[in-house]
Amino acid sequence: MDLNFTAEEEAFRSEVLQFLCDKLPARIADKVKRGLRLTREDMIEWHGVLNERGWLANHWPKQYGGPGWGAVQKFIFENECALAGAPRIVPFGVNMLGPVLIKYGSEAQKQHWLPRILSGEDWWCQGYSEPGSGSDLASVKTTAVLDGDHYVVNGQKTWTTLGHYANMIFCLVRTNREAKAQSGISFLLVDMDSPGVEVRPIITLDGEHEVNEVFFTDVRVPAANLVGEQDKGWTYAKYLLTYERTNIAGVGFSVAALEKLKRIAAKVQRNGRPLSQDPLFSARLAKVEIDLENMKTTNLRVIAAVAGGGVPGAESSMLKIRGTEIRQEISSLARRAMGPYAQPFIEAALYAGWDEPAVGPEEAAPLAAQYFNNRKLSIFGGSNEIQKNIISKMILGL
Repeated sequence: MDLNFTAEEEAFRSEVLQFLCDKLPARIADKVKRGLRLTREDMIEWHGVLNERGWLANHWPKQYGGPGWGAVQKFIFENECALAGAPRIVPFGVNMLGPVLIKYGSEAQKQHWLPRILSGEDWWCQGYSEPGSGSDLASVKTTAVLDGDHYVVNGQKTWTTLGHYANMIFCLVRTNREAKAQSGISFLLVDMDSPGVEVRPIITLDGEHEVNEVFFTDVRVPAANLVGEQDKGWTYAKYLLTYERTNIAGVGFSVAALEKLKRIAAKVQRNGRPLSQDPLFSARLAKVEIDLENMKTTNLRVIAAVAGGGVPGAESSMLKIRGTEIRQEISSLARRAMGPYAQPFIEAALYAGWDEPAVGPEEAAPLAAQYFNNRKLSIFGGSNEIQKNIISKMILGL
């Protein structure tokens, strides 16, 4: 790492490295490094390991279970975890809902939901996107009508990541049809086991069941599950999205992917010499590395601002754009480096236990799936085109 750390920060880095050496299960790290698919149990196990150490919600205030880290500590931790092959924490409870509840939730909601996020007792998913309401999130049509001490919810959400594992979903719902789009939305916490909730799988191009459709038919939700005020949910939704977009940037995972790409480029031969010495390929490799170094610095500034009580603004959109472009470029270069070996797609090779002979270098097996799956990065969390509009409004006033 090119950053200059203080002696105290280096000591913390050593502590993180020792923790990863001692506690990160080798079989899980092997799956991550080889690009294999993780099971629900793998994700739950790592969640529990981090929670036991008190390092799961590293951006939460100490009073709610966070470790009280500063910006550089968070940066070090996330980068070292990525380089060690630690799985990415499922973000919906820890990184998205948690900050919203801490800032806008009632004391009763904090006391009830935050410990359950940390313990893993609740697995959350996100109910934002709908058919026709993806990047135009303010046009959500799922309704919630107050009936006594319950809301009655009807509608549909889509692209619900890992919704088939979740027992809870936080939703944007329309509670006022007369108000302008952004003013009539509320933020509601819904039990997925409630009568009237149906989850249908969406199988992606690579054969994976990662995303879902979720349907609500006369679902009764306690009014106590409303976060903040009715019809003010757009404010909470935007606050959550700043955390989601910063998280999507995935700086640590880009660092790890770039290291792997360099190893591939040093191994693959072209015209009798390593691909890393090919002028055209090495120029693209150098450019993506420079972009990543610049993004590291921006990421540190954003983390520091949040730690100081600020809220990520246009910076989170910048990170989302550049972070997703960098990750897509790295996966594209890795696939290009392997040439024809990266063309075959054998879904079974993405699971632990596959023992058929490899076609070409082992690193080639997951590249096609990773390349196509990473196409989504510039779409979800608000498409990159929408992020550019947000930046124009917030910084240039356009």
